[in-house]
Amino acid sequence: MAKKEHIVRYSVKDLASKGERGETRSDWARAAAMTEEEIESDIASDPNGAGMVVDWDTVSVKLPEAKADLHMRIDRDVLDFFRRTGRGYQTRINAVLRSYVEKARRG
Repeated sequence: MAKKEHIVRYSVKDLASKGERGETRSDWARAAAMTEEEIESDIASDPNGAGMVVDWDTVSVKLPEAKADLHMRIDRDVLDFFRRTGRGYQTRINAVLRSYVEKARRG
């Protein structure tokens, strides 16, 4: 049985037009009315960010480079640990490796 596709693609121009017409799923009024404490609480309860601590003083914005496809052997307990953190576990593994590489490069 073929998988049904529900992907809709929009150009940047299309998205800008939709935004101007108010066609968005985002509740911007609710977001603007949130207190700093409510925002922090929402961030803390997000399962995709569980256990991650960001030092905003050292953050820089860069466009991501293309990822390399890699098949590797890894200890089962290490893989299980990351899988238990939920969706995005491969991205978290990459973040840990990137952090190690950056620290090693700094000496």
